[in-house]
Amino acid sequence: MAGFQLRSYDPPMTTSLLGAWRLVRWQIDYDDGRPPTFPYGDAEGLLSYTADGWMSALISQPNRARLSTGNVRAAPEAERLAAFDSFFSYAGRYEVRGTQVVHTVAHALNPNFPGTEQVRDMTFGADGTLTLSAEDTLPGTAVRRTHRLVWRRP
Repeated sequence: MAGFQLRSYDPPMTTSLLGAWRLVRWQIDYDDGRPPTFPYGDAEGLLSYTADGWMSALISQPNRARLSTGNVRAAPEAERLAAFDSFFSYAGRYEVRGTQVVHTVAHALNPNFPGTEQVRDMTFGADGTLTLSAEDTLPGTAVRRTHRLVWRRP
């Protein structure tokens, strides 16, 4: 966009985000003491932030099954469901606010995501990692959980 200025309350944090990141681990911790879980197992992913204020996140289960046809629309329903269930993605604008990054979703595999703000706490590790975390409630319970996604530059 012509004339766009990246909005940031902390320019050094914004500069630290810029570029591409590969997923190291997606771990969910629970406040009721149950063991952590790992969505998609040993998940794979790519996260990118551009200097002009755009971001995209792609996460998948490793070794996803290929469709039995070359045309996704012609694949059996069960295969399409498995493909949807093993992949997560969204993209949009981002803004840094102190130690948080706010993703304003424009496009997503999940049709409920566009128009939402996804707020992530940011921590930069001494080992060169970026951890993005967010809390929510386990659906159907009062159990709080924390998603921690650890990223490293490729």
